[in-house]
Amino acid sequence: MTIHFYGADEVPYGCLSNFSGHGFDLDGHWWTTSEHYFQAQKFPGTRHAELIRRTATPLRAAELGRDRSRPLRRDWERVKDDMMRRALTAKFTAHADIRAILLDTGDEEIVEDTSTDHHWGRGRSGTGKNMLGRILIRTRTQLRADLTQNANTQGRRQRR
Repeated sequence: MTIHFYGADEVPYGCLSNFSGHGFDLDGHWWTTSEHYFQAQKFPGTRHAELIRRTATPLRAAELGRDRSRPLRRDWERVKDDMMRRALTAKFTAHADIRAILLDTGDEEIVEDTSTDHHWGRGRSGTGKNMLGRILIRTRTQLRADLTQNANTQGRRQRR
């Protein structure tokens, strides 16, 4: 079975969306959504990044981040997937409720069900890179490994 998601209001998988209202601390700042963080990383250390961080909605953060009149960082294409990974790791680490939803997807494939984005989602033809889904799967794998490691550490402490 494949898990498809898109809108932040979808139950139960809306929390997988970058527009879901699950904020987190990262890089010394509070980010209202992972979309805010991701879009701001296009302009690190600038007033544009701070404007995006403080904007009221993830849609507005996306609009500001996609505005090409702003000076996009030169290495963006190289670092954008890692910026998304950092945001998702922080988001799912900060919220036990949505971490449980992600972990409960088991080993299923996760696909951002959008026809308009060939990089982050399935794209119009259904053959997109689905990088958001792939990063969510990697995040799930890492969270699962972290939980196992923590349980093993806790078990060793109790045996002492």
